[in-house]
Amino acid sequence: MTFPVDVWLRGTDYATTREITGVSEPAAWTDRDVESVLKQMLHAMDREKNPRAEDRPVFLRGFSWIVNPYEEGGVVIAIEMQTGAAIAGPFKIDKRELESMVGRVIAQGGGRPEVH
Repeated sequence: MTFPVDVWLRGTDYATTREITGVSEPAAWTDRDVESVLKQMLHAMDREKNPRAEDRPVFLRGFSWIVNPYEEGGVVIAIEMQTGAAIAGPFKIDKRELESMVGRVIAQGGGRPEVH
């Protein structure tokens, strides 16, 4: 499946929409899928800030996150860091379930660094 992620960088007055790919239907997500979504969100922010740079390893630390209801249904994941912010979704998954998965993935450090 493909989902949108809106990226806003500090110092700019616009957002850019990118895509998250390669994850299953949200209702079937595992912690590994959530890890992939978060890492793809961070990669999208880095690509927006450094468009000519090669993908670098990302680590699931150093940012704030929240899962919020989306007015048209589902939920979104929002992350914020010094670089800017990214909002992905909406995803059709229970808010509390997704919050639990995000919390676990971040607490575990998100596994090995990943480069796309």
